[in-house]
Amino acid sequence: METRRHIGIDLHRNKFTCCVRLENGRNYLTEWKLEDLERFTKKLRPSDEVAVEVTGNTRLFYAAVAPHVSRVVAVDPNQFRVISHSVKKTDPNDARNLALYLEKDLLPEVRMKDKTQAQLASLTKTRDTLVKLRTSLKNKINNILSAHGINLAKEALSSQKKLNEVLAMKFDPMIRIELKVIVEQIRSLNQSIAELEKTIADEGSKLEGHKNLTSIKGIGSLTGSILLSVIGDINDFADEGKLAAYFGIVPRVSRSNETDHSGRITKRGSKLGRTALVQCALIAQRYSPYLKRYYERIKARRGTGKAIIALARKLLGIVYRTLKNKWVFEDFGNSVLAETA
Repeated sequence: METRRHIGIDLHRNKFTCCVRLENGRNYLTEWKLEDLERFTKKLRPSDEVAVEVTGNTRLFYAAVAPHVSRVVAVDPNQFRVISHSVKKTDPNDARNLALYLEKDLLPEVRMKDKTQAQLASLTKTRDTLVKLRTSLKNKINNILSAHGINLAKEALSSQKKLNEVLAMKFDPMIRIELKVIVEQIRSLNQSIAELEKTIADEGSKLEGHKNLTSIKGIGSLTGSILLSVIGDINDFADEGKLAAYFGIVPRVSRSNETDHSGRITKRGSKLGRTALVQCALIAQRYSPYLKRYYERIKARRGTGKAIIALARKLLGIVYRTLKNKWVFEDFGNSVLAETA
């Protein structure tokens, strides 16, 4: 009978450390260059289980190894504190810990999405980075103008007309140069963000479930694509509670003796997904009397902040059931379906 092996991989950009743990507890360590990955796969067995931390090239490693073993576990390093908070932080020690906790089935596993979903997720993160940079530059302009007694409306700099007006203002030469450079960067970012958004919306519309999601008023082509890139395969989630936990939109629970305390939401998972979900929820409640009543009731009792989170959680339940049942809404406000599964 073939010996069952648990293999921990500490993966880097151009090399990896491998720890093979046998059933008797013995460990065997080897070092490999990433260019020798094909040779490494030939030493694997169909009964092997492999654990590897999520890094920039994990997908490359995963795709090469998965066909040769029974299971590959991608590990979230932020949740696997045995490694992230290790006193002895070395590649061999990290690989040994991965192999050990893989054997005990105690690793926080990250789902590996398909290629298109992963690429869309990468695009949405790049877009988010550029949007934050643009916001920072707009704030810089507002600070300069405010120092000279000029206060613009919050969204004023979103228009080309207002950017032109800023450049036409009379300031000292150095300030004019600074404003000119910042405005040029904002304009360049506007073009790049628009290009990314078009690609995300176009490619996202090809994903299964996009038509279903965008039939919910409040979820547009772009936000629908972002949500799908975060969710991946809806069948990975046994119920809507599991999906809510994945979005980090469930309360923290602490237990002491026989007392349970619920706190703020965990905020684990995708921040981009939560942001898109909240934006969609606030729009959706304008079209759905049911969501509107729910939002206003929570708002009256617990305040706006908690009402928004509760509304987003309620919409996520609708998203889950819509994708699971392949619903398409003809009239979302009155829950009328155009098609059923």
